[in-house]
Amino acid sequence: MTDWIIEERGWDDPDGAALRAAQRAELDGRYGNDNHEPGAAPSATDIDLFLVASAAMPVGCGALRRLDATSAEVKRMYVVPPARGTGVAAAILRALEDAAADRGWTTLRLETGTEQPDAQRFYEREGYHRIPLFGVYAGSTLSVCYERTLR
Repeated sequence: MTDWIIEERGWDDPDGAALRAAQRAELDGRYGNDNHEPGAAPSATDIDLFLVASAAMPVGCGALRRLDATSAEVKRMYVVPPARGTGVAAAILRALEDAAADRGWTTLRLETGTEQPDAQRFYEREGYHRIPLFGVYAGSTLSVCYERTLR
């Protein structure tokens, strides 16, 4: 499947909200509870960019939250199970990286979880390297953090 379109949407877009709800349900199942995200959840007030990938239906999403003048955090990367392995996750991530570079951000960081080895493999394959836990994730027993320097 390569017939997807990736476009910027508002944080409150219904397709995006449905994708984030599906992600939350999947993570609740992996962790066995709904208390697996350190810090405040992203919101319309702190997300700088939100992307939704669609084919005949929404298949994935991702967001950026600015950390400082030169860096941002990747948030809410998610692809529905039937679309995994199609390249859409990498396409969303590349679109986020391009948008970050266009904004003058040279570093992207992210947090994923200990119960998400598939996500860890994905980010490592995409050129992200593991870093010490940062920000609100410092001290978390469920977090694994990554970073990539852009261009």
